[in-house]
Amino acid sequence: MDNYTGKDFYCDIALAGKVELDVVFEDDHVLAFHHTKPFWPVHIVVIPKKHIPSFTDLGEHEPEQLVNIMMVVQHITREVENEYGAARVLTNLGEYQDSKHLHFHVNFGVPKC
Repeated sequence: MDNYTGKDFYCDIALAGKVELDVVFEDDHVLAFHHTKPFWPVHIVVIPKKHIPSFTDLGEHEPEQLVNIMMVVQHITREVENEYGAARVLTNLGEYQDSKHLHFHVNFGVPKC
């Protein structure tokens, strides 16, 4: 999986069970897990289980789909902030979005360059 070059790592690999994930949260609609190649010391990814292209392109999905995922992002971010004193929430769009599946990075710390 180190050389994955597809457009949707989350559907093709993560949700398909082709890689072991350290799950932080899971329900019928959302999956959150520690990033498989973390960029920050704390790096959690939150994704919808249904394919949604991006934050600005919901595809065929209703905007209400964002409510559930944002509640999970908020919960996880609050936990990271409480434990470490700070947190960031990031989503990439357009050319910045390597995997064309809506996802949020919840992170803390200095990048692991």
